[in-house]
Amino acid sequence: MDGLGTWGVAMGAAWLSGLKLYASILTLGLLQRFGLAHLPGDLRILGEGWVIAVAGVLFLVEFVADKIPAVDSAWDAVHTFIRVPAGAVLAAAAFGHFDSRVRLLAFLLGGGIALASHGTKAATRLAVNASPEPFSNIALSAVEDTGSVGLSLLVAFHPVLALVVVVLLVVIGVLMVRKLARGIRGLFRRTPRDWHPRVSTRSK
Repeated sequence: MDGLGTWGVAMGAAWLSGLKLYASILTLGLLQRFGLAHLPGDLRILGEGWVIAVAGVLFLVEFVADKIPAVDSAWDAVHTFIRVPAGAVLAAAAFGHFDSRVRLLAFLLGGGIALASHGTKAATRLAVNASPEPFSNIALSAVEDTGSVGLSLLVAFHPVLALVVVVLLVVIGVLMVRKLARGIRGLFRRTPRDWHPRVSTRSK
C-alpha cells in the first residue's frame, strides 16, 4: 500500500474510532483475518483471534447501550477517554514501518480526527435525547452502525476515497457541533416561564 493509501486507512480508522470503535475494529479485523483485506503496518494485529473476540463482545454491549436514551450519552461520556486515544493509536499503528516522525504526526492527527467524530456523535445524541420518544434514538444508532461498517469497508478497499470522505465528514461535523452547541445553550438559557403559555393579566 502506498503512502496516500496508508493515510487513508489511518485517518479512516481514527474517524471510525470516534464513532463506533468496536464495530470498526471488528469489521477491519474480520477482513484482515480472512484475507479479504491487507491492513498496513501494525494494524494487522486487528486480525488476531483475541482482538476479534474482545471487539465482538464489546460491540454487542455497545449495540444495546447505544440505543437506550440517557444510557447512550453516559456511554459516550465514558468513551471520551477511550475512543480518542484509540483513534490516535490506530492511526499511528498504520505507519508501523515508517519513520518515527511520521508516526507521531499520524498519532496527533488521528487523535484530533477521533475527537472530532466523537464530539459530533455525542452532541448529536444530546440533541436527539431531548425528544421524549425513543425511536429517533434507535434509528440514529442503527444509521451509525450501518455507516461504520460501510466506511470500514471503504477504508479497507478504497483508502484514498475514504480519506476524502473523512475530510468532508470532519468539516461537516465541526459545522454541526457549532450549530448544535448554540441550540443547546439556547435551550438551557430559557427560564421556567418560557416553558408555559403566557397568561393574560388584563382585567375584564
